[in-house]
Amino acid sequence: MKSHPVLRDGHQVKLLQGGAEFFPELIRAIDAARSHIQLETYIFNFFGDGAQVASALERAGSRGLRVWVVVDGVGTPKLSEDWRIRFDRAGVEWRVYSPLGTLGLLIPNRWRRLHRKLCVIDGQLAFCGGINILDDLHDPQHGALPYPRLDFAVCATGALVQEVQEASTQLWWRMQAVRHVQQQNFPEAFSSFRAAGLHFSWLHDANLLDANGWIARAGLLLRDNVLHRGQIEKAYLKAIGMARYEIVIANAYFLPGRKLRQALVHAAKRGVRVRLLLQGRYEYFMQYHAARPVYRQMLEAGVQIYEYHQSFLHAKVAVIDAQHERPWATVGSSNLDPLSLLLAREANVVVADGHFAKVLHEALTRAIASGSDQIMPETLLKRAPFQRAMDWVAFGLMRLAIWLTGNRY
Repeated sequence: MKSHPVLRDGHQVKLLQGGAEFFPELIRAIDAARSHIQLETYIFNFFGDGAQVASALERAGSRGLRVWVVVDGVGTPKLSEDWRIRFDRAGVEWRVYSPLGTLGLLIPNRWRRLHRKLCVIDGQLAFCGGINILDDLHDPQHGALPYPRLDFAVCATGALVQEVQEASTQLWWRMQAVRHVQQQNFPEAFSSFRAAGLHFSWLHDANLLDANGWIARAGLLLRDNVLHRGQIEKAYLKAIGMARYEIVIANAYFLPGRKLRQALVHAAKRGVRVRLLLQGRYEYFMQYHAARPVYRQMLEAGVQIYEYHQSFLHAKVAVIDAQHERPWATVGSSNLDPLSLLLAREANVVVADGHFAKVLHEALTRAIASGSDQIMPETLLKRAPFQRAMDWVAFGLMRLAIWLTGNRY
């Protein structure tokens, strides 16, 4: 079982903040593609920038490229009839991971979602991060947003591209196999299972990033329910344990388990400056309220907590010792909560590079300074009794949900 990622030299990794940077880069890469495109996302929303990405995929399919798109059955339950027709005409293949069915999320096994956001172009360029195919100024539940979400992604060349394509290809063929089994087409199901274990040839004859960009050491982190059950959490624990100067974590849904809480507390007590940038706007009952009961332990240890209020915080990133000799950073889809760390398919990129770490550190520092409020111990005491009761109700329900899945956290 692979517990830690292999970090290799020779990568070019570019940080992309928000849809304003991510979507133009993604669309440019799709339009430049010559062979194949594989995209995975939790939400694919066909409004604004999302429609622009869909149109780029349609153009790629019409050029004869192989285009595979996988979305999650909760985040994107169905494709509109208009886009289904357009994708079918263009040859874009669309699959829904784990459709909910009649009983929906009442079945705990269906809490295992596809939450990673990956795209690989021609085996040369990979995208990984927390950004859904969703316009930054639009929210399906809340409507128009005055400010864009705070979120990040990376695009990268180098050895980790092969890992991204391998992960995406294996998932595709496993889904194909399940589909054939449901149709009782067992010869095709057997072929798909075999294909899920195959390695494909990769293209390396072009560099789609700036040729003058810096060369970084990087690797891919995965979380699934087979070979990579604890890889992301273990990587966080190792990096936090090795921190000597500063830890900055931005996380949308923050409910770390005992080991992660202890690691952050121990880091703060040994003199490391620990800053957490967390969700400050109400989005979902469970995620919003369940995080508050862990604040007290963090604050008592000297951890600084900031809640982001300018817009929705959707980032899942961290940077450690950015200004020092052993920088570490990660950008991806995994929250530090039980849904991500115990149940969902997730993907993060780890970068051990001073320049990249400083760029991410500067972005998080700006967000802390301009869009957040610091949470002090007295702030918790001033919360209304009803709000504190809701915090503990949500925390208890989350613990119950973990127990129902058979996990310990």
